Amino acid sequence: MCLIDRNGSFPSACSAVPLAPNRLLHTGPLEAFDKTKAGIYLIEIPAWTRTDMPHPLGRIIERPDKQGRVWVTTPHLKQLERLYRDGHLAEAVVIHDSWTGKINESLFKPFYEAARSARTDLIKVGGEPYKNYKTRLSIALRLLWPKRPDSRSPFWRPDWRMSMVAEASVRHWTVAFKAVQAGNRLIALRNVDAAIFWVPDETAPDTYRIGTGFGEVKAKFIQPGTFIPEGDD
Repeated sequence: MCLIDRNGSFPSACSAVPLAPNRLLHTGPLEAFDKTKAGIYLIEIPAWTRTDMPHPLGRIIERPDKQGRVWVTTPHLKQLERLYRDGHLAEAVVIHDSWTGKINESLFKPFYEAARSARTDLIKVGGEPYKNYKTRLSIALRLLWPKRPDSRSPFWRPDWRMSMVAEASVRHWTVAFKAVQAGNRLIALRNVDAAIFWVPDETAPDTYRIGTGFGEVKAKFIQPGTFIPEGDD
């Protein structure tokens, strides 16, 4: 088995995550996705019949409302639109409600570039400096939507936080899907940074780039019969 671990999924997603920088306005039901807008959308869960890949929306589909609908952010909606165009979904996405604003895909790019530069320097140093970097990076991203109300940032934006998570999830899912389409067998797809493939030898699927930088992955090979705990790195 080949364990894939993506480096810096969240900060990497910040390189081009679609967001609405200003406040969201209620735009209601939409006949079609407006590419000039970003925000949150209430949609019907599209049918997914493939058995070699999990649903594109992941665990979001486990929390539908009473009408079987879910709220998604722009990265997931764009992904579903793309899958429909490519013939992987039988029907177009139905948008029952929406809150949107003018789209911006570069708002977090300076943060991404600073995080990438710091990682390049600190990964060579290792130890406490690199550990501290990872901790502070995680805190910065979580402040967009902290668990505690008293930790609320001046930039408290749950839609930004969920859009960033969705962008990381979409990138993770898309590369795994390309690997499956190329003939690789997916065993598990975990959250936003881990995947497990069954491979004939110690060779990772070539849809992944092996390395230590953002957008690259670490590959670890496990012999049959070895127990892999949930969340193993």
